[in-house]
Amino acid sequence: MINIKTDKEIESMVKGGKILVDVLSAVLRYAKQGVSELELDAMAEKLIREKGAEPGFKKIKGYNHTICISTNDVVVHGVPTSYKLKEGDIVGIDCGVFYKGFHTDAAHTIQVKNSEGVNKFLKTGEQALWEAIKQAKPGNRIGHISKTIQDIIEGAGYSVVRSLIGHGVGRQLHEEPEVPGFLNRKIEKTPLLVEGMTIAVEVIYNMGKKEVKYGNKDGWTISTADGSISGLFERTIALIKDGNILITK
Repeated sequence: MINIKTDKEIESMVKGGKILVDVLSAVLRYAKQGVSELELDAMAEKLIREKGAEPGFKKIKGYNHTICISTNDVVVHGVPTSYKLKEGDIVGIDCGVFYKGFHTDAAHTIQVKNSEGVNKFLKTGEQALWEAIKQAKPGNRIGHISKTIQDIIEGAGYSVVRSLIGHGVGRQLHEEPEVPGFLNRKIEKTPLLVEGMTIAVEVIYNMGKKEVKYGNKDGWTISTADGSISGLFERTIALIKDGNILITK
């Protein structure tokens, strides 16, 4: 069942989203050579609590961190470790905030030191995110979002991960509907987008092949099967009468 939010509930999510974006931006700025993944995690938790919110990911049973960190070939759900970032690393930081009863979710990927080939890869993922968000409006369907992501990512020669997708978000971190980054059926068979829906649009993609592996001993980290680098871009949005508002702006 898709949970439709009231205007007041969306207002609460917007406030939580502002906290999340401020924290995620600060953590991304601090993600430099010599800084450990655990330092970034501790920084995120400290900032979230200082702003009167809670780390959303810590409400997931069995997960004990504030962020998920995807370094190089890690796709999603990477558990922070003592690994210190190095020049050239690709770092995706996924973070959630729980504020006044509602979750917001956002992620962004950067390179510790830019190189032209990776810049193209990351810019493609970010472009796919923003173009997909433009499709999120009442009257369209989830499939319009999915097709846009797939067309841009695969059109650039990269691969959309099939087993990991975007999702509804609100009182729970993961709600209906599912929001794939690829079209898995006819657009008219995918869920209709209506006013009051709140969703996390995610672009999860690899430079190499789409397959991933779940073999890490921590029980969470998912990596590319071929060892290629991966990218992750995500924002929470709310559908309104004339389109959408970016909750994690």
